[in-house]
Amino acid sequence: MNTVSFVPLGGIGDVTKNMYLYEYNNQILIVDCGLGFADETMLGVDLLLPDISYLLKVCQPFGKSKKRIAGMVLTHGHEDHIGALPFILPQLPKFPIFGTVFTAALANAKLAEFGVEGRVEEVKFGDSLRKIGDFEVDFIRVTHSIPDTSHVFIRTPLGSFYHGSDFKFDETPYDGKKTDFAKISKVAKSQVLCMMSDCLGSERKGRSQSEITLLDSFLREMKECRGKFIATTYSSNISRLNQIIEASEQSGRKVCFIGRSLIRTKEVAKRLEYMTIGKNLEIKIENIGSYSDDKLTLIVAGSQGQENSAMSRIASGEHKEVRLSENDIVVFSADPIPGNETSIYELIDAIAKKGIKVFYSAMGAQFHVSGHGSLDELSQLVHLVKPKNIIPIGGSYRHMFAYRDMTEKLGYKKSDSLLIEDGQEIIFSKEGVKYGKTIPVKKVYVDEISGEAIEHFILRDRQKLSEGGIAVILVEVDSNNGQLVGKPDIIMRGLSVSFDIGRLNSKLFMDFRKALLSRKGRVINWIYVRKLIGELAERRIFKELHRRPLVLPVVIEV
Repeated sequence: MNTVSFVPLGGIGDVTKNMYLYEYNNQILIVDCGLGFADETMLGVDLLLPDISYLLKVCQPFGKSKKRIAGMVLTHGHEDHIGALPFILPQLPKFPIFGTVFTAALANAKLAEFGVEGRVEEVKFGDSLRKIGDFEVDFIRVTHSIPDTSHVFIRTPLGSFYHGSDFKFDETPYDGKKTDFAKISKVAKSQVLCMMSDCLGSERKGRSQSEITLLDSFLREMKECRGKFIATTYSSNISRLNQIIEASEQSGRKVCFIGRSLIRTKEVAKRLEYMTIGKNLEIKIENIGSYSDDKLTLIVAGSQGQENSAMSRIASGEHKEVRLSENDIVVFSADPIPGNETSIYELIDAIAKKGIKVFYSAMGAQFHVSGHGSLDELSQLVHLVKPKNIIPIGGSYRHMFAYRDMTEKLGYKKSDSLLIEDGQEIIFSKEGVKYGKTIPVKKVYVDEISGEAIEHFILRDRQKLSEGGIAVILVEVDSNNGQLVGKPDIIMRGLSVSFDIGRLNSKLFMDFRKALLSRKGRVINWIYVRKLIGELAERRIFKELHRRPLVLPVVIEV
């Protein structure tokens, strides 16, 4: 059957983990491969990944319905669009991957960091259509908060699709590279069956502010600052970094980059000549002591309040080379990524308590503007592309709802804008569009210590441990008759309530002995015995202490 299926594995109803599948004739084109960020409820978790179980299943090397991954395209270099590459690619067969110049450079640098073969091929704007299996792909320049951001025009034998990932229509971008409106209009002449559009700014009226407006704010505050000027932003926001560098040069300040991710991205940008730093303007961190505070600009990683970031260590006084003083100014030149608000504001509070002036996005737009278009820009893209159907992506459900409301005001029917969830297949055919199968999509967590994917039950145990402490119950059981040998030993940690350990031990002894006596004469099932001990201990501890610690029963055969 001549159909195209669209399947989101991440990025629908969520701002992160962007990964989308286009399927035609048993071939799959993947758009983006991003990661998500853990919030304060995800204990011991560093990252979230798209769930690729579906890909692993349908691309198995056997079975009649075997599919093949024709290739992957990357829209831009933000972590929520390329960050999962080193985790995902080793699990999949090899296929070609394409990205624009800066995107490919960042992606290959990330792969190299993880010891994964860097194989993202560079595409330049203006190149001819890229043939990827039965798909033809064209990259279209748009403005965003990172260089070389693209929308992707996808042509199939059935019809055309417009993948409009993160964007804004900045008429005065700092780097002078404007959106290619002529190309958008050109590809729109092919009837676009569906447009997948960024919807994150759909709650804001008007247009998003231009990036170039921030330079004057940086200049003004640097000149008034009597101490160190400390700025933290996304490491990928090269235009923002360039403005901070320019303002520093005009203010007579030396520039120092602090933080591994920031330094890595800076080196990529300098190599590609996306960033130019004047001679003798940049200094290394070990040399900042040679300059007075009022001659220093520190550009620091950690704008999202990451626990071990350079910004967090500076705020807590744990950084070896940098100490805050009352004359300093700290600027958070970034919006909080959803889920990071608590950690960011705790960090801001910690700095403010030291009597230091802090600027952040909630105070106004003088040091940060959004990289996502507002309603006027979103509607402008609809007018340019003129798609038959629209699927809002890259936002939460409230953004999707507001986006659909906008399309209705533009003359679309409610049914023309499809509000779906991750895993929901949409099937396009000559007869029209319909909902297909629902693919189970689970959350995939990456442990911050081991770097390995972890299951949800581990996260649940960590939550329980953090709230109720831990109780280790050591029980000796006779291997001949399955009966208790002596009283159990109890080790309890992390409980905030006082209790009589001797009384609790006696109660547990009676509970265990009674339960095991009732099973006397049966064949000993050690798995069952361990489970029984654990359940009895949980009930008794709650009855005596009104607490639910994580109970670990240890049954010793004697």
